[in-house]
Amino acid sequence: MVDPALPIRLIALDIDGTLVGEDLVIWERTRAAIREARRRGITVSLVTGRMATSARPFARELELTSPIVAQQGALIRSMPEPGSTREGHLLYHRTIKPAVTTEIVRWCQERDLMPHFNYLEWMIVGAQESRIDEYRMFVGDRLRVVPDVLARAAARPVTKVVAIGEGQHSLDVLDAARAHFAGRAEVTLSHPRFLEFLAPGVSKGQAVRWLARRLGVPLSQSIAIGDQYNDLEMITEVGHGIAMPSAPPAVQAAAQYVAPPVGEEGAAQMIERIALDGVGGSARLDGVRRRP
Repeated sequence: MVDPALPIRLIALDIDGTLVGEDLVIWERTRAAIREARRRGITVSLVTGRMATSARPFARELELTSPIVAQQGALIRSMPEPGSTREGHLLYHRTIKPAVTTEIVRWCQERDLMPHFNYLEWMIVGAQESRIDEYRMFVGDRLRVVPDVLARAAARPVTKVVAIGEGQHSLDVLDAARAHFAGRAEVTLSHPRFLEFLAPGVSKGQAVRWLARRLGVPLSQSIAIGDQYNDLEMITEVGHGIAMPSAPPAVQAAAQYVAPPVGEEGAAQMIERIALDGVGGSARLDGVRRRP
């Protein structure tokens, strides 16, 4: 983590569990805080594990114009013009090599994890997948069903692999996956059940660094807010790293602050206090926990 500085010039926001709760609603205090931040010239970007097409409705609702960081940082797209049905321009994309993807699929299947892929704006699942109807409800016509995920893995690169386990199984094998694929793939969790594999060097932290450099914004004057293991790198990359209280202990320990809960619009409260009121760094924020 770099030393914090003010004023804030960039805000990087995770979506699920941070910007919105399980109802997927952006509440008024959050909209107002982000609107005021943008009015003051602060760049606000969504940084998510979702595909860019899935994140875009939230960006539209907030009237954001800055790039969307998607798929844990493996893909960055510009926002399309208002009213446009086109995808935003692809600004950055890192894929996993087919040979590595093939090994990931085998490794996951041997451990009772069900892998599927994201490639650009497509979700690719095997015909034997039991959650096809659930996925189709989530991504609509962006779902592609293939006869064999192993054959697809060997044929072409993918943006990321998502392996789903029951209960805490994905969390239980996280360290083993990182050790096995060290140097060949990054491994993270976006949810205790979702183990995700990315190209080497890919993370939300690397993407926020890329975005800040593109904007000419010091990381010291940047806020990042998230709630899961996949947010750890961006929280530690910036001057003002903030974890939600639902975040795992390791993520909270790495953050400068722990925000109020998402149900209390904790992200909005942190934006108000640090970005709008100019309180942060070594200052005490009433009602907000600082890391030890």
